[in-house]
Amino acid sequence: MKILIATRNRGKLREYAALLAGLPVEWVTLDDAGVSTEVEETGSTFEQNALLKAEACARLSGLPALADDSGLEVDALGGAPGVQSARYAGPNASDADRYRLLLERMKNIPDAQRSARFRCVVALYMPSGEVYTAEGVCEGRITHAPRGTHGFGYDPVFFVNECGMTMAELAPEVKNRVSHRARAVQALRPQLAKLITPYDEDQAESAEV
Repeated sequence: MKILIATRNRGKLREYAALLAGLPVEWVTLDDAGVSTEVEETGSTFEQNALLKAEACARLSGLPALADDSGLEVDALGGAPGVQSARYAGPNASDADRYRLLLERMKNIPDAQRSARFRCVVALYMPSGEVYTAEGVCEGRITHAPRGTHGFGYDPVFFVNECGMTMAELAPEVKNRVSHRARAVQALRPQLAKLITPYDEDQAESAEV
């Protein structure tokens, strides 16, 4: 079974490959499928944006498509940057630009009020129109300075409460157990495993006709 992973983010692709290892699936990238269209994230929630991307990429490629939308919710900022996490510092900003802007806006906020969470919603859209979603959350707080060299995005400034270090300080195998994306994907994995065999059988029968 081929499944399109609807992202060009290399960090996300590596995480998906690790999180879904062992499934009898050929993972296809947007470039592999020849999908050049950029899906505009016009939703007001992570779930809406994940579904928008998954549906559009499935229709463009003819393949089942897996997409997610995720972001950082900071309590002291009213839940910002939220669904704007990837665009927080403008369209051409780097990861470092985004987390530096966040730290600047939080420079006067005391430790007790720096609680935050990463949230991720994963959506799988099948060519038949079936849709499956799952959510994952990782609780933590915002540090005063970046720490660590792993990961991407806001990982260097997000302190994971249960691990006692930032997301960027975690070894990849640890991150793939506790991250918001890991939890969302693992929640979806049982459903994905159920779909694979019937889908492959249907495709084989169609090819024989």
